[in-house]
Amino acid sequence: EAMTVACALFPVPPFYGGGRRELVRRARVYAFDTGFVTYARGWESIRDEDRGRLWEHLVLDVLRACTGGWNLHYWRDKSGREIDFVVSGAAKRVDAIECKINPDRLDPDPLRVFRESYPDGRNYVVCPGVDAPYDRPCAGLVVRVASCRAMLEEIAF
Repeated sequence: EAMTVACALFPVPPFYGGGRRELVRRARVYAFDTGFVTYARGWESIRDEDRGRLWEHLVLDVLRACTGGWNLHYWRDKSGREIDFVVSGAAKRVDAIECKINPDRLDPDPLRVFRESYPDGRNYVVCPGVDAPYDRPCAGLVVRVASCRAMLEEIAF
């Protein structure tokens, strides 16, 4: 708790409300800064497998700056399916955000299961280097591939 008060750690609470198999108790904890994460893990250089975790932290920083942390959650079920961030907006709209270095690495199963319980909202894959956002079909869903900036312009806070 002291680390949260000192703003060194930021807990992201779970999103729940309709699914029988949702995890509802444990927050996901992020560090305040990617430099801090790198230092705390003892990384002297960033490996390819580290990039995704750091990208997720950067996207969280952007979301926190725009929302103040309000209505910002993550989602996970008892089968281990997880969505990086969920933003609940007006009129029961719930936007799902997956953070990926490469949009081709998206596993659509968590989004599909999430949308069975929460059908209203957009599905985003936020990636670096996306010049213009675009929609792509994925497992019967429409997924919006976008940069952080484009996602922020569209999302419902």
